[in-house]
Order: sequence, then C-alpha cells, then structure tokens
Amino acid sequence: MSRLIRHDAKGPAIIEIGPGKFVEVCQCGLSRDKPFCDGSHAKTRDEQEHAVYVYDEHHNRIAVPDMFPPATKKFVPP
Repeated sequence: MSRLIRHDAKGPAIIEIGPGKFVEVCQCGLSRDKPFCDGSHAKTRDEQEHAVYVYDEHHNRIAVPDMFPPATKKFVPP
C-alpha cells in the first residue's frame, strides 16, 4: 500500500544529542538516508508557497492539485 505524506518543511530538524554533538533529521521527506538529512531539501527551495508537489524516484518534481487545502482541511475531490 502506498501513502502520500505532506511535508511542509524545507530543511532538517537539528537535534542536539550531546554537548556540541548534533544530528540533522530529514523533514522534507526527500532524503535517501532517512531519518537523517542528506541535503535533498535543496530541491524544495524554489517551490511555490501554497503549491503541492510529488517527487518521483529520480527526485523530479511534479505539481499536483491540493486536495486538502490548509484553510479547510476538508477533502476536495479533483
């Protein structure tokens, strides 16, 4: 079964794991090294603010209709 997960972040979460030791955790959903950030979020820098995208296995971006607009959070059929 496949799932689409909405990620709004355009950069990693930086977590301190000890004095002066940090890890970067992927929040964009594109990292090939999950749960860690691999810098793939750079592809999200020029995304439009309220647009929705999916990325294929080669990290090519495809714009898709937003069926859950943020203002309503209700399903809107395509």
